[in-house]
Amino acid sequence: MLEVTFRRDSRNRLSSFFADGHAGFAAEGQDIVCAAVSAILLAARLGLESHAGIKLQVEQRKGTLAVRWPQVARDNEAVAAIVATAQLAVARIAQEHPAHVRCRNEHEA
Repeated sequence: MLEVTFRRDSRNRLSSFFADGHAGFAAEGQDIVCAAVSAILLAARLGLESHAGIKLQVEQRKGTLAVRWPQVARDNEAVAAIVATAQLAVARIAQEHPAHVRCRNEHEA
């Protein structure tokens, strides 16, 4: 199961996203569900860094991706649009493949 979590801060602004696991839809390297979610999240990272010019805190290794951005960037309309679009896309994939992808929303404690 691939779990993707989009987190919001105390002001309800998107603040980070995390992905962990593998979709298990097909063999590793041929899993189109996992590849689709990965492509969406990596495109969001690229958009945040290259388009919005945000300095991100990123942890990435096989099967795990964590992306966080600073509080000062959370009111930026481009940041909100990029991440909200990624969230919608991942949620749609999770809806279509519930046995393979879970999309969660959390608030920071």
